Amino acid sequence: MYRNPFRSAPPRPALLLALMLPILPAIAGCASPAGDYPSLAIREAERATGTMAVPASPPPPPSPPAPGPAPAMAAELAALADAAAQAHRAFLAAAPAATRTIEAARSAGTGSEPWARAQVALAGLTSARSRTMMPLADLDRLYVAAAVEGGALAPISAIRDPVEAQVAEQSRIIERLSAVLAR
Repeated sequence: MYRNPFRSAPPRPALLLALMLPILPAIAGCASPAGDYPSLAIREAERATGTMAVPASPPPPPSPPAPGPAPAMAAELAALADAAAQAHRAFLAAAPAATRTIEAARSAGTGSEPWARAQVALAGLTSARSRTMMPLADLDRLYVAAAVEGGALAPISAIRDPVEAQVAEQSRIIERLSAVLAR
C-alpha cells in the first residue's frame, strides 16, 4: 500500500528525542548562574581617554576689492574700448560701399557676376563685425572673471554695454543687406 509522506503522522518519542538532543546544550547554557559569564558593560579599556583638541578657527575671508578697477585692468579696458571703436568705425566706413554693391545685385540672378560681388561685400562686412566682436569677447571674459571673484562690475559694464550695442547695430545692417540679396 502506498503511504503519503506529506500526511501528518503521530509524533514518535524516539524521533523527538533525536531531534532535541543537539539543541539541549544550547538551552543548558541559558540556565547557568549569573556570575559565570563576563558583563557586557563598557570596560575601562574601551573608554575614550584624553581630550580632543579644538580645531583652529578658519582664517578670516579676504577683504572686498576696491570699488574701482585695478590700474592694469583700467588700462586693459581702455585698450579694448579703443579697439572696439576702431573696428566699429571701419565697419561703418565699409557699409556704404557694400550697400551699393548689394543693391546693384538685387535683381541679378544667383551665380551672376553682380551677385558674386555682393556676396564678397557681405562677407567683408561680416569680417569687419568679427573685429568688433573680439574686444566684446574679451570684455565678456573680464566681466565673468570679476563676477566670480566678487570684483567691481560697473567699470567693465560701462565699456561692454556700448560695444555690445555696436555689434547689435552691425548685425542688423548685415541682416538687412542679406535680406536684400536673398530676394
